[in-house]
Amino acid sequence: MFTKIDLCSMALLKLGEKPIQSFQENSASAQLAQTLFTPTVESLLSVFPWKFATQSFTLTRNTDGDFIVPTEVLRILKCEGQINGNKIITSGDTLEILAIVKTEPEDFPSYFASLLATKLAVEFCIPLIGDTNVFRMMTALYESEYQSARFIDSTLSKQSKINDFSLINSRF
Repeated sequence: MFTKIDLCSMALLKLGEKPIQSFQENSASAQLAQTLFTPTVESLLSVFPWKFATQSFTLTRNTDGDFIVPTEVLRILKCEGQINGNKIITSGDTLEILAIVKTEPEDFPSYFASLLATKLAVEFCIPLIGDTNVFRMMTALYESEYQSARFIDSTLSKQSKINDFSLINSRF
């Protein structure tokens, strides 16, 4: 289980900085962490369909006759309609969507927490320490961890079996 402070402190430690105990501390690190944490998390969650942050919804029309995207949705992955802002235009009385949702840090698996800490370190690097060499090194580390985290996430669940596919059936 991770907290926002834990993740920001991990990022600061990766940069050789002191960890923070609170976002209310009177330090540049705490102010930077408080400002950049949520946008960085939401951006990182949105770039890949992480299994732990993917959820399906069954939507019904509201009183105005619209399908409204739930506020916790960051990105819609699958939808049988046209997305227009926070509304979905389609026929029918119900609508199934698959989406990436906002997820709390305590629900992050360790591979994602480590990736997020590195991403935060990249975001903190220039404003906090101003060293472009460290920035490039952290960016390379982030890219490597990103590929590893995607691989881990993609291999977590059992592969679905293809039950009815003519080319497979013809082989037997």
